[in-house]
Amino acid sequence: MAALNIKAYLQLTRPANVITAIADIWAGFAVSGAAALLVSQNAETENAYVLSLIWLSLSTIGLYGGGVAFNDVFDAKLDAIERPERPIPSGKVKKSNAALMATILIALGVLAAFQVNLWSGLIALTVGLLAVFYDAWGKHQAIFGPINMGLCRAGNLLLGISVLPDLLPDFWALGLIPLAYVAAITMISRGEVHGKNKNALISGLGIFIIIISVLLFIAFLEGNAGWMVIPFVGFFAYMIFPPLIKALRLQQPQLIGKSVKAAVISLIILNASLAASFSGWWVGLCILILLPISLRLAKIFAVT
Repeated sequence: MAALNIKAYLQLTRPANVITAIADIWAGFAVSGAAALLVSQNAETENAYVLSLIWLSLSTIGLYGGGVAFNDVFDAKLDAIERPERPIPSGKVKKSNAALMATILIALGVLAAFQVNLWSGLIALTVGLLAVFYDAWGKHQAIFGPINMGLCRAGNLLLGISVLPDLLPDFWALGLIPLAYVAAITMISRGEVHGKNKNALISGLGIFIIIISVLLFIAFLEGNAGWMVIPFVGFFAYMIFPPLIKALRLQQPQLIGKSVKAAVISLIILNASLAASFSGWWVGLCILILLPISLRLAKIFAVT
């Protein structure tokens, strides 16, 4: 029984999704150029950046895990009708316990970020507040809801970049990529229960095409052997388009759910593409290592 209870608490944090959040941090870390410093000849510099990467990875685990746990806390009554198998409505986890766990996770996430620098801590605090705001109110807003969710991901990427805070003014616009991508996923996901959301699916498809174009543009703009980023972007397209097109054709809740799942997991590939553009293909491959881990966890724990 204890093992089942632990699994229920873990389910609240969406472990497969947490891995994608770690990929955000690693991508931001690569964009900042800090990844290259990990292989420098200065042991003191290496240790400092390794420690910062660990703190930021722990931070996003707390922020994301706590944020999605609060999602189930605020949706407990609705889930009792639409998704009774979830931990809280099924009685496996008390609502009060879930809220306490979510609060502790977010607090620890913010605290971990402050171990890196002031800007990291402030960004983490903002992401945590945005996540709770989305769970409590934003998700019910047709237009602001997807933007709210996207801002959480944008902040997560910037959290990785904040390891070198002086670079935030130069790279803040990169946050628009995960913002748009996650906003599109959020729009699409609204058909998981009832289906028939053709307009959202078409909009999502259009946003995905734009994002792929932007990724390719950045790859060649940076000049780091842009052609070596093409396989990453191609893999990204391969993962997201087939399930989305199938969902668009039939508009069935189950197919929409599969499309959302594929898009969420593919955040890892999106991040790998960004990392490869700024720090080289080998850094992109390091982030791709997270993909099989996330896929494995997705077979054990629900993604949405």
